[in-house]
Amino acid sequence: MIVIGSAINLGASFLALMLLTQGAPVAIAIAAHFAPLPYNLFLFAALWRLPQRPRPISVAACAWLLAVTLL
Repeated sequence: MIVIGSAINLGASFLALMLLTQGAPVAIAIAAHFAPLPYNLFLFAALWRLPQRPRPISVAACAWLLAVTLL
């Protein structure tokens, strides 16, 4: 979740910054930045449904989801 999801988020953020520097409308850049959000929620939900998941994994998943959503 952290490796693949973070790589996808970095790519989307990079794309959004490229769009802004090329003069694209801000709404399109924002849409590109938040495009991976459904996939992030899917990754989080898949991890959350694991039986007997350790507590540090749950805390890390919550922190990761919060970080990639806000940043």
